[in-house]
Amino acid sequence: MAHPQIAAFARLANGGQAPLRTVYGQGSKLSRTMHDIRYDEMHDEFFVVNPFAEAILTFRGGTSGQESPIRIIQGPHVKIGGNRLDVDPIHDEIFVPDGRRIRVYPRTANGDVAPIRIIEGPDTLLTRAESLSVDPINNILVVGFNKGEQDRENGALLIFNRTDSGNVKPRAIIRGPKSGIIRINQMAVYPPKKLIVATMPGLVDQMEPPDAFLGIWTYDDNGDVPPKWKIPIGSKTTLRKPFGVVLNPKNKEVILSDMRLNSVLTFAVPEIF
Repeated sequence: MAHPQIAAFARLANGGQAPLRTVYGQGSKLSRTMHDIRYDEMHDEFFVVNPFAEAILTFRGGTSGQESPIRIIQGPHVKIGGNRLDVDPIHDEIFVPDGRRIRVYPRTANGDVAPIRIIEGPDTLLTRAESLSVDPINNILVVGFNKGEQDRENGALLIFNRTDSGNVKPRAIIRGPKSGIIRINQMAVYPPKKLIVATMPGLVDQMEPPDAFLGIWTYDDNGDVPPKWKIPIGSKTTLRKPFGVVLNPKNKEVILSDMRLNSVLTFAVPEIF
């Protein structure tokens, strides 16, 4: 049986190297289903959603072993709902997607704390929002909208203002056959060049989707726009079902996790930085 844990590896690790440290055990409050983890370099903290406990867990950056979170947002007023998140370290906010809404919490909150803003309503087009990424520099929020079982249209990227609240329309929508967007699992943004970087792992029930890839768009894209750059699956990249993504601008790298390979792959992509 696999036990819930977070493993930290050296950036240059390769092959079957052991992690430098792991976070695990009852004290960590981690659960089996963790679909997102975000690191706040400014405050040296990382954040995880525990969907079973409907809680946001905040750990110090150097957490190891069975160390407990330094803060936990949890309680009847919280209503987490989703299992992914992103953090804005400049404006001290945490964003959590939950299907039909986006909830925003204070970054330093602890305990039973209600959202400070909620994006919700028919004009938002939010029905299956499962992932997001926030740009605190350009004040942009990008939300991943996924294809439903009965939908004729595939998924989309919805672009909002960071401070939006209530029943607001997206400022832009990237969707259509040229975009290739079906389902978005995790995203990252690159504020200096206003880029959206998103993993497309294909439909949930497909073990190795033929149309999976990593795509990169810009904030100015709108409509049926193909990605500006693309890392496809296949023998050349060895990708099979890209799931998570993080950017390493300092070393001009894109780091991907692959669900089928059960591995982490690092690509040198200097042209996007």
